Amino acid sequence: MTLTDALAALRMRSEPVPMPLRLPTLAEVDAAEVELGVHFHSDYRRFLLEAGDVVFGTLEPAQVTPDAERLSLVDMTHDAREFMDLPKRLFPICEDNGDYYCMRASGKSSEVIYWSHDGASDERWDDLAAWIEMVWIGESE
Repeated sequence: MTLTDALAALRMRSEPVPMPLRLPTLAEVDAAEVELGVHFHSDYRRFLLEAGDVVFGTLEPAQVTPDAERLSLVDMTHDAREFMDLPKRLFPICEDNGDYYCMRASGKSSEVIYWSHDGASDERWDDLAAWIEMVWIGESE
């Protein structure tokens, strides 16, 4: 599945909610990168800008909008690093019951890496599209 296919599949499954999320602006995405000192892979930037407002299933990916509250990517990253020993080479894109799905802070790969509350894990997906297909959509249906 390509990222285009994965984003379209998410968009089709988006659920109506009383307080819908909104897509971030390019400036908000850029500001999150600067604040975290990371470089988002182009796939992750595209996800944030095109499908960052999707609500589907039980997973709630991180948000970069100022009103993100508990889904704030910046807060989630700080918490994961402080309390879960997440290395600075990673940043979380989604929290799941105290565990995290992460990407590399270098932006050189869109590989998604699972970080357990027990530390490093061997679970990983080749790219963001594979994670969306297998984990977010696959485990929610």
